[in-house]
Amino acid sequence: MADAKRLEDAHAAFWDNGIAIRREVAGNEYVDRSLSKGASDFAKPMQEMVTEIGWGYVWARPGLERKTRSLLNIAMLCALNRSAELAVHVRGAVNNGATDVEIRETIMQAAIYAGFPAGLEGTRVAERVLGEIKDEQSTAGKA
Repeated sequence: MADAKRLEDAHAAFWDNGIAIRREVAGNEYVDRSLSKGASDFAKPMQEMVTEIGWGYVWARPGLERKTRSLLNIAMLCALNRSAELAVHVRGAVNNGATDVEIRETIMQAAIYAGFPAGLEGTRVAERVLGEIKDEQSTAGKA
């Protein structure tokens, strides 16, 4: 029983840390939507693992700033041709202080190693997301 309690406490600690970081980087709307879509008995364990291990452990580690982690994710997601997740992490990179130029240069660097089609698709995704962010900021400034 003591081991089960310790494991439960560890999961809770990683979840709490992970959900906070995930919300700070990706935004509440995206996280809420992901958790809602991943709420089935089949999908829920994946959401828990992503939140606890990806966000609660790896993203919480010292050694790299969040902006650096975001730029690395952009490069990897570009290389893997994962456009939906790339869009999330472009937004996250902006939330973590990355500039449009840093995002563009990261995608260009990825294109050299992952191929120009990956870089072109990454550029299209990033440009769309950066435009959406500018539109949102413009709309918020008028309110």
